[in-house]
Amino acid sequence: MRHIIYTFLIIMVAYISSCRKDFNTVPSFGNLEFSKDTVFLDTIFTNIGSSTYNLKVYNRGNNAITIPEIRLENGTSSNYRLNVDGIPGKEFSDIDILAKDSIFVFVETTTDVGNALSLLYTDRILFDNGSQQQDVDLITLVQDANFIYPGKDAVTMKIDSLIFNGLSLNGQPTTFKGRFLTNTELTFTKAKPTVIYGFAAVPANKTLTIEAGSRVHFHDNSGLIIDNKGSLKANGTLSDKIIFEGDRLEHSFSETEGQWGAIWMRAGSLNNEIKHTIIKNGTIGLLVDSLGTPSTPTLKLQNTEIYNHSSYGVLGRETNIDAYNVVIGSAGISSLAATAGGTYNFTHSTFANYWNNSLRQSPTVLVNNSFSYIDDNDQLVTETKDLHAANFTNCIFDGNNNTEFELSKIDGGGLFNYNISNSIIKSTNANPLDFTSPFYQNIILNGNSHFKDPQKNEFIIGEESDAINKAKATPFLTDILGVNRNTSPDIGAYQHITFEEEE
Repeated sequence: MRHIIYTFLIIMVAYISSCRKDFNTVPSFGNLEFSKDTVFLDTIFTNIGSSTYNLKVYNRGNNAITIPEIRLENGTSSNYRLNVDGIPGKEFSDIDILAKDSIFVFVETTTDVGNALSLLYTDRILFDNGSQQQDVDLITLVQDANFIYPGKDAVTMKIDSLIFNGLSLNGQPTTFKGRFLTNTELTFTKAKPTVIYGFAAVPANKTLTIEAGSRVHFHDNSGLIIDNKGSLKANGTLSDKIIFEGDRLEHSFSETEGQWGAIWMRAGSLNNEIKHTIIKNGTIGLLVDSLGTPSTPTLKLQNTEIYNHSSYGVLGRETNIDAYNVVIGSAGISSLAATAGGTYNFTHSTFANYWNNSLRQSPTVLVNNSFSYIDDNDQLVTETKDLHAANFTNCIFDGNNNTEFELSKIDGGGLFNYNISNSIIKSTNANPLDFTSPFYQNIILNGNSHFKDPQKNEFIIGEESDAINKAKATPFLTDILGVNRNTSPDIGAYQHITFEEEE
């Protein structure tokens, strides 16, 4: 016991000694150096916190120094927050830096833009005072937006929830934080971005219209739901595209997947249209369900780019999608999964999955006639549905896996109709698909797509592409960029260009 007590006392003395300042310093002499003279905090939305940015402060001298004061110029009223060498606050005294050493200053902000549409919010970090004072500027652009939040009961403080059946296909209800949009919220314009917290739902017999140039931003675990008998009309134009993405505007988040949930078109939603739109950085870009007829598309998808989703770019389940001039890029599972049967018609589309954030085992495009779920008895149940049509015309199926197109049929499912023509397909010999069958015409197997930069989701094709002049004539006479393809059309969403040589 005595040995344990002695050991404990030694440890405590050592700890106390380590916390004691055992070096001499001199006052700061105004010769601090900084890793940057201005800290630019990327654009944020009003009242949404920024990322944390860092500034390094160097003492290049031969003596340890004490900075008598570090503070924000606007003092405690500043909307910036600091952390100096591990200490949070807005004003600091007697900060030491050893000779030839440095400290970190971390900066973040949450700012209310007020009545202005945008505001350049600035402040300065002041180091020392009097004639020795030095400073570093802080700058961030704050944007105003229309915010859609779930409601909250004033008494219980319980957040509004939406309960829907069908997300997991086994009939079990799924609960989301969110609410239905009101009549005054059913038009999004480009006057201000729209920021959605939770899930915003379009009610039955209502239409959400999103005008050209609108930007829709989703917070974490948020999304958009089009309910039974509801509709979505996203009417972008070539010169004024609609953008769906997360609500973090900092550059470091520009290609971060999984920032938000999904745009979910529920079974029974109808007449959905998406034109000239970019959908990026979610979990599932578009989740499209339907119990409708094969003759009526649940979704018409035109001139649209869908990138960088942690699960699927487009997940269709027993639905009807009619699409042309569509580019679906990287996704953690598949760019397009046309599952549980249904009707799928894609023309002049590029499916290219170069996902590199984890091991991807599924192909870029998967088509099947089945779905599986766990029933009430904890048993795995697989059901089959009719695949009325899976027609791909003038399409590219490519990516960084060996096989990027797969048809998966479970016998007993009834119809399994498909036709693939004038398309480039990446597929190994181990793939069981029979490309000599009459269901395939003019297939270019393992051809060179020659994308500009697939890692950056730049899928325009170059002068070495095997897709050039290999497409068949269709009614779609311009590509996704508006380039004429009336004669000698190329396979995919883009007509080819000549890439400029890098210097």
